[in-house]
Amino acid sequence: MSPLDRRILALAVPALGALAVEPVYGLVDTAIVGRLGRTQLGGLAVALTALNLGVYGAGFLAMVTSQRVAFRTGGGDRAGAARAAVAAYGLAIGLGLVLAAVAVLGARPVASALGAKGAVLDHAVTYLRFAAPGLPFHLCVLAGNGHRRGLADTRTSLRILVVANVVNIVLEVVFVYGLDLGLAGSALGTTCAQVLSGTWFLLGSARMVAVAGVRWVPRRDDVVDLLRGGSVIVVRTLALLAALTLATAVAARLGEGPLGGHQVGIQVFFLLALCLDALAVPAATFVADSLGRDDPAAARLVAARCIRLSLLASTVTGGITVLVAPLLPRVFSDAPDVRRAATVALLVCGLFQPLAALAFAFDGVLLGAGDFSTLRRAMLLALLPFAMPAALTLWLRWPGIAGVWLALACWLGARAGLLAARWRSGAWLPAAVAPPA
Repeated sequence: MSPLDRRILALAVPALGALAVEPVYGLVDTAIVGRLGRTQLGGLAVALTALNLGVYGAGFLAMVTSQRVAFRTGGGDRAGAARAAVAAYGLAIGLGLVLAAVAVLGARPVASALGAKGAVLDHAVTYLRFAAPGLPFHLCVLAGNGHRRGLADTRTSLRILVVANVVNIVLEVVFVYGLDLGLAGSALGTTCAQVLSGTWFLLGSARMVAVAGVRWVPRRDDVVDLLRGGSVIVVRTLALLAALTLATAVAARLGEGPLGGHQVGIQVFFLLALCLDALAVPAATFVADSLGRDDPAAARLVAARCIRLSLLASTVTGGITVLVAPLLPRVFSDAPDVRRAATVALLVCGLFQPLAALAFAFDGVLLGAGDFSTLRRAMLLALLPFAMPAALTLWLRWPGIAGVWLALACWLGARAGLLAARWRSGAWLPAAVAPPA
């Protein structure tokens, strides 16, 4: 193994653990709630989709923060890196409070807009309202994760997230089965775990900020810089969420069985996506650090290697997914129609893993280069190849859940192709411009 591979894996392996742990919240909820019934599982699917609209929309708190921290650290500006973290936490708390208010006050209209009706709607509203208090803390996790990644420290994130998820599992079992709180208990357990992890990240960053001699008060120029990059990333993220949300909305209109099967498939997709995204973490961090040191040759070298390793990893994750597709749905539901739909979703999901690997790896490279506008453009343009098969599925109906997941495959393929073209052009290197001091 080359020194470069060892350096990449030293950051990617703990990142893999941390990223794989994150969707366990959803998987635990799905496994526990799936035993309560199909309507509860459908309500959970709608509620998690609604929450993702807010949480993933705030994903720039991790993405832009990690790029800014790594770039400034590479350039020797450690105080500037600390200020970027302070700005990220300030925005996390403010945005989290807004999202929590929306989740409480707008739960019913939001869930209804996503296609929920009757008992499914009631369950979705219950979950959203009990999950709301955890949102500010969950956004602090995003900010803290970005800070740690920028410093090439993924071990701390892994430790925090593992502990939080163990707490989540224990509390959910107690609340749902021990205290018979149903869907509310599932949301409450996740909220408690988010409070723990968000506070842990915040306290750890506070110590590092103090060592750098920086006050724990966000500076206006740092907040503006983060928002400037974040505004581009938000549009990109909203386009991503549009595809995922529309996929759930189409599945919801196909019936409770396809919706439940789609929920199982989408949670596994998130798990696999974040696992592959582990190699995008060193790509983003080391590209930003290299460009902060004004060394574009090193940036290109580490980027190329991360892309190759990501493709290799995707053959493993895709193969495993295809193999377990007929068996895994039994863990999540006893309903035959849910199991059938989940099996189809998982088969398609496994087959398009190489496309996902390319899309995520190129995302990491261009993120590290600060080429946010290309990420936004590619995500927006990829919506058209997604929308066409999704609309046909909704119109014809006979493709069923397979049509929904083929639409997702077209979406990932388009993203990968557009980002690959940018990579080959070399035009992404000049995009890395130092953020304001």
